[in-house]
Amino acid sequence: MKSVSENFPLTVLHLRDDDIPECVADAIADIGIVGENVYMEKQRNVNIIKKLGFAKCRMSIGVPKNFQYNSLNDLNMKSIATSYPNILTALLEERNINAEIHEISGSVEIAPSIGLADAVFDIVSTGSTLISNGLKEVDTLIKSESVLICNNNLTDKKKELIDELLFRIDAVKRAKNRK
Repeated sequence: MKSVSENFPLTVLHLRDDDIPECVADAIADIGIVGENVYMEKQRNVNIIKKLGFAKCRMSIGVPKNFQYNSLNDLNMKSIATSYPNILTALLEERNINAEIHEISGSVEIAPSIGLADAVFDIVSTGSTLISNGLKEVDTLIKSESVLICNNNLTDKKKELIDELLFRIDAVKRAKNRK
């Protein structure tokens, strides 16, 4: 879907969040708003130009309630289910942890209960989904929020428009904070 702004030279494309980094990298769109976690996972050639301060969440390890967890090292030689295999792989490699990663596109929290994985790595907002699936959140590895990303090959004119858009976004935020 596509809509056009009435008071700013802007066309808005309504896309799935997973598609936004690629569309921006491929110059289908000049900028995009996406979760920092999606930006990190997709590993496209785009830049974050502003953290937007909303849609905050964390990316955490969840384990069954009876799992004895002291640190990420406890997952060495275990299996972990996630929708974010690139982020998890990088985090495990940084800490020299060898774990089997099972990529799941949804309902990650059921993986331990069906015997697919020993733990999960997923986005968490309140933690209620983990709890309702018999899991406990044991380690927050990344904090995420919505970010504004841009294509790396913008013209000077487009950069000026983005600066104007950022000015407007900041003005609205300042006005809301004064209430």
